[in-house]
Amino acid sequence: MRVHVVGNVCIDTTFRLGRFARPGETLNADSHADGVGGKGANQAVAAARTGAKVDFLAATGKDLAATIIRDLLQPEFDEDLMPAIDLPTDRSTIMVDMAAENVIVSGVACAQAFEPLRDTDLERSIRTGDIVVLQGNLREDVTADCLRFAKASGATTLFNPSPLAPASTPDLSNADIVIVNEGEAEAISGHAEPLSAAKDLLTRGAGTVIVTLGAHGCLVVDHRLADRVAGAAATVVDTSGAGDVFCGCVAGCLAQRIPLGQAVRIATAAAALSVGRSGTMQSCPSLQEMAHLIDMEMETENA
Repeated sequence: MRVHVVGNVCIDTTFRLGRFARPGETLNADSHADGVGGKGANQAVAAARTGAKVDFLAATGKDLAATIIRDLLQPEFDEDLMPAIDLPTDRSTIMVDMAAENVIVSGVACAQAFEPLRDTDLERSIRTGDIVVLQGNLREDVTADCLRFAKASGATTLFNPSPLAPASTPDLSNADIVIVNEGEAEAISGHAEPLSAAKDLLTRGAGTVIVTLGAHGCLVVDHRLADRVAGAAATVVDTSGAGDVFCGCVAGCLAQRIPLGQAVRIATAAAALSVGRSGTMQSCPSLQEMAHLIDMEMETENA
């Protein structure tokens, strides 16, 4: 089985500062760094580092930023499946304060123009049993079409509808697994309580809903039961990218036929590792670290 991550990629510039600026105020950052990011790219790298076979599909421009992205991602995937279009490569500015909270602003021209079913070989590459992963970076109609096609092709669909488009409700009717954080769950459902929110998302078509709860772990809910997964111990440095590590890790584990419950526990541990590091993609556990987390879970399960 393969994981097909369909989404976005960008250049991330991360600024670390004591506090966020007020309107009209200019602050000097304590430090700054560039790297490759984007929710799609982050999730694809996390999935690949579980040991799964991963295809990553996203659009870039034809500029220097695109060359940097391709050079840095080349070791992660078997082949380059990123079409180049005549737009500026997407960028994100990430600000992280002393409490490890973050604010992110993105330019998403390539992501908004990208149509995977038109621009790539996605239609011909999906096989029954594969895992197809999407986020909220592409246009809503494009995302819905990809999920519908993947589901009809016999794939398991995993949807992380983040970032949420303003005043819109994502289509969950073709999502086997929906992964959202507490804020996203409330924004979609109108329910602040995570279990109530998850149950509402089930009525909207999701097969299984996972609500991530930060340091408190996550809640896994389907039409039969609800399970609370405890958080893993972590020293928090930077929370940006942790949700993507979680999503990618779940997808990668499922592609290796690891049951969902175990996949979620492995993903929770991987996300805990990531928040102890700076950056988005840079914080993702390595291939060796992922293998260790998977081995530990298997040993625990078999004990």
